Amino acid sequence: MKLSIVIPVYNEEETLLEILQKVRATPYEKEIILVDDCSQDRSRILLKELESDADTKVFYHSVNQGKGAALRTGIEHAEGDVVLIQDADLEYDPGEYPLLLEPIERGLADVVYGSRFRGSRMSRVHLYWHQMANNFLTWVSNMFTNLNLTDMETCYKVFRREVLEGVKIESNRFGFEPEITAKIARRRRADGSRIRVYEVPISYYGRDYAEGKKIGWKDGVAALWHIIKYNLMA
Repeated sequence: MKLSIVIPVYNEEETLLEILQKVRATPYEKEIILVDDCSQDRSRILLKELESDADTKVFYHSVNQGKGAALRTGIEHAEGDVVLIQDADLEYDPGEYPLLLEPIERGLADVVYGSRFRGSRMSRVHLYWHQMANNFLTWVSNMFTNLNLTDMETCYKVFRREVLEGVKIESNRFGFEPEITAKIARRRRADGSRIRVYEVPISYYGRDYAEGKKIGWKDGVAALWHIIKYNLMA
């Protein structure tokens, strides 16, 4: 099984090389797809130095478009059997790929979400209202999709690549999360059954805004609109 690990990058010079080292240390055949969304720091300089690495594909946006746009670019170029989304910061631990991949490797799942709120793995304690917003958006999403997720907004989403074939990603920013959840919930397997979605507990080392966290309250409002749009209007 070959992994396509898609990493959107925007102003992550402080963490980029470290997260890449952690990803490369995972024991899987893989391609690493890095998409720079017009960073204004040294991220693009660092990426230029990685272009010749055999396991790496690097793409650049000429203008900043958002995380969803970067993921769209990366997924379009994925050639592995499984597509895994990884942020370029250090909030999520690549050492937990075995947890994420187990349901797919066992033939149980087509899609796996890594939940920060399920189970008893280690998580940093902070930003109460950020978690409450996540819980609310997940609850609203679940009402439309009839999935019982605990963390729709998680970065860690893993897909068998054929599940994503024919799925058009439209959202440019953080609306990607509710959009892809809505579209996956509507997809069917060859036998007509629903796509099998699993959730596994993951650790979470969240940043605060002083440390570089980018998502804000406006993105929460936009996410609510995207839930409605992609479940009722798409």
